[in-house]
Amino acid sequence: MPPQIPHPDPGTPDTRGPMRYLWWLVRCQPWRVLRGSLLGTAWMIGLSARPYLIYRAVDDGLRAGDTRALALWVAAIVVAGMALSYLGIMRHRTMTFIREDAKARSAEVLLRHLSRIGAVLPRRVGAGEVSTIGGSDIDWTAQVLTLTGPGVGAIIAYGVIAVVLWSISPMLALCVLVGVPVVGLVVGPLLRRLERAESVYRRQQGALTARSGDIVAGLRVLAGVGGRDLFARRYAARSQDLRAEGYRVGAVNSWIDAVTVAIPGLFLAAVVWLTARMAVTGDVTIGELVAVYGYVATLIVPVWFLLEGSHQLIRGRVAARRIADLLTVTPDDVGGPGRRWPGAVPETRRPDDPGAPDGPADLHDPVTGLTVRAGQLTGVAADDPAAAVALADRLGRYVVSAVTWGGVPLRAVALDEVRTRILVADHDSYLFAGTLREILGAGADEDDERIGAALRTASAQDVVDALPAGLDTPIDARARTLSGGQRQRIRLARALHSEPEVLILVDPTSAVDAHTEARIAERLREARAGLTTVVIATSPLLLGRADLVAHLGGDRITATGSHADLLDRDPAYRHLVARGSEEAYR
Repeated sequence: MPPQIPHPDPGTPDTRGPMRYLWWLVRCQPWRVLRGSLLGTAWMIGLSARPYLIYRAVDDGLRAGDTRALALWVAAIVVAGMALSYLGIMRHRTMTFIREDAKARSAEVLLRHLSRIGAVLPRRVGAGEVSTIGGSDIDWTAQVLTLTGPGVGAIIAYGVIAVVLWSISPMLALCVLVGVPVVGLVVGPLLRRLERAESVYRRQQGALTARSGDIVAGLRVLAGVGGRDLFARRYAARSQDLRAEGYRVGAVNSWIDAVTVAIPGLFLAAVVWLTARMAVTGDVTIGELVAVYGYVATLIVPVWFLLEGSHQLIRGRVAARRIADLLTVTPDDVGGPGRRWPGAVPETRRPDDPGAPDGPADLHDPVTGLTVRAGQLTGVAADDPAAAVALADRLGRYVVSAVTWGGVPLRAVALDEVRTRILVADHDSYLFAGTLREILGAGADEDDERIGAALRTASAQDVVDALPAGLDTPIDARARTLSGGQRQRIRLARALHSEPEVLILVDPTSAVDAHTEARIAERLREARAGLTTVVIATSPLLLGRADLVAHLGGDRITATGSHADLLDRDPAYRHLVARGSEEAYR
């Protein structure tokens, strides 16, 4: 049967605990899991059929000297082997589909959730943690679903073999029934120790991955200030700590692996020794002795699956707990209407809840006192860059705030609608890998005229002309093959191409030369005519094109007016935007 294509909607995961999350993965594909359980059970029980056939071939054929009976039982053994091969192939194939479905589903819900929480993520979870969860943790979680196939079959096969042995000797059956739980009692403490060690190791691994990412991202800066060696030593020290923790995890793993192999072997030896003694005394026949050996040897397979499954369950629980914790990270204003989050109680919008403005409306930030007029180009010059970024986060609803939109609290508007109509474009926002057309957010069949307009406004047409395949040229992640100024203009073109109702630009021209900046300032005003635009910058070329300029001193707007007006009457503003040539404005 061909693999099932995951549904576009992976569903809402149960994040109330690691076991609930694992059970949700099972419930998402019930028929496939049922098929895997049936195939796993049939395969496990089929393994115990061959010792019975061999036992009949020995007693009814060899010992009785009946060639015809021997031939029939040998033929039955061959047919059983072929059937077991088929069942084994189908079992493995089905379980592979189950695991791959679980991986794809976990990856999809994580990607969906991360895209929804957006700017909240870096403040709550490190990049290294997200990386390890999206990589190895998803895989370990999927491995647990093996228990739904061979794991279920192992338990049933254990019971079937015990019943069959009871028909031969109740004492042998009692040894099996008691011996297997004893194996579990021996391994249990090791598994609990492994869970603790795995949790610590995975947490440290995520922290170290985050540190390595930070070092690589700031390597050029570190080299410039002479801090590369310092950070390298710190990273090496943390690596040593992680290695030591890995040794502890490996030690526990090695004991579990050794016990998984040794104890079933010792168990087999003990039962065979006991059966051989019974054969000597005549309590069992030679054929039954062979059968008992086959049954117990077969029993090693389900016992191994149970031990291995327990090992996978411990690792999977640790991984599922980390996934569930990440999925419970929610935006600060999750209480707003129009949003349902995995693991949260769905909220319904009351009839008296205010909606978004029907058309263009003013944005007002009570913290600074800034009012962004609808349909105008507003410039904001901030003394403190951190205050400027905080203002953009409030206006874009990336943090809890009292910002209003047309008199309506912004946090009361459905988040999907806010993201559709209000766009905050940072000057160093991430550029994903893909063709330049895809990076700009354009469809394959989109008219190039609209793309060209955005590129022209951002003065980025020369970037496209320099690429070998133009808009269809593949660009790597972060567009490292482009210069800093080229990347910034591509980011601006991407923001302009989306044509949001409200566009908030944070230092959109900080990496370009003055001539390019002048062209962008002139074209930006033309392209955004009639739309609401906020430019947070200290560039006199950009501020000179604004309808209204606000000077943000500290956390408050200290003066508003045109660029020329503020140059005349606000010395602090004049000093901020003069760029070392304050005398030119006197």
